[in-house]
Amino acid sequence: MEIFHMWDIVSLLGLPMPKSGKSSYYVQCPCCDESPKKKHLNINLKKEVFRCPRCGISGGIFDLYALYTGIPRDKVRRELVERLGPPEIVTRQKKKIITQQKEECQLASIELRNNAYTALLSKLSLAADHRENLLKRGLTEADIGRLGYRTTPVVGMSAIARQLQSEGICPAGVPGFYRDKNGEWTFVHEKRGILVPVRDRLGRIQGMQIRRDDVSKRKFRWVSSTEMEEGCHAEGWTHLAGTVQSVILLTEGPMKADVIHALTGLTVLAVPGVNSLTQLQIALEELRNEGLSEIKTAFDMDFATNHHVQNGYNSLLQLLGSMGFTFGTYVWDPRYKGLDDYIWEYCLQRQSQ
Repeated sequence: MEIFHMWDIVSLLGLPMPKSGKSSYYVQCPCCDESPKKKHLNINLKKEVFRCPRCGISGGIFDLYALYTGIPRDKVRRELVERLGPPEIVTRQKKKIITQQKEECQLASIELRNNAYTALLSKLSLAADHRENLLKRGLTEADIGRLGYRTTPVVGMSAIARQLQSEGICPAGVPGFYRDKNGEWTFVHEKRGILVPVRDRLGRIQGMQIRRDDVSKRKFRWVSSTEMEEGCHAEGWTHLAGTVQSVILLTEGPMKADVIHALTGLTVLAVPGVNSLTQLQIALEELRNEGLSEIKTAFDMDFATNHHVQNGYNSLLQLLGSMGFTFGTYVWDPRYKGLDDYIWEYCLQRQSQ
């Protein structure tokens, strides 16, 4: 079968090439990296995909070309044919380079991931300063307990992994778990922060994000063990806070969705980033089958001034329109970046009256 390959696109765009023997590597993300020294966009030549764990943008070959050139995705193939000629089968040399990369574990099923994460979180605790942070956002003690937030562990993850296995939990294919140099299962050691479960419409934990302490930008990142021995990458999963309704709110970030739902009772669907639409389409198709018909977007107010966010937002609206949803946009006082901040301030003012 003749197809285009990621290697062709990388070469055509003039992006950096990987070191010898590597099929997965990082380059500067055009959407969120301010400096060439920062490289968060992962390009996987073997799987022919790209993904940035920081801003959530992801996709395949045509998506990468559209991202860097700005042309509509549906016109990419025609332009590639004009520039490269008819697509060709990958050469033996490219195959050799691509197959030298170590295989990572295949992503485990949602049931297995949910079991592993639920068991893991049951063995962790929430630090006092993190609890205080969540309370200041408008969550109650009951909300915090229900949501299952925890503080990232600093040590002891190998011992916890062994305990999970003794309880019949298999860590293979669960993002965050990997084998250490001794061949034992363990969990990634991240900087201190809050572990945020990312749940599907049935309340199952698909993956987890970390809200990192002491960083001013891109506080949230996915728990992932890609590039590690028998590790596994995270997808850009959506998060549903509340039960499925005919009308839902669409925003960015699972913690923001949890706070808005807790304060208002509205059902909120969160994407990891406005540029991350692949998993969103899958989630919307499932929710439509359960009665969803109308969507109100509520992204941070910088979508109107950040052109990268604006481009992603326009693609989002095109997706919603193509799927036949009725949709609109919430706006609020621009002094408050997020809808969660605005609602909580309103609640505080009502309490003081």
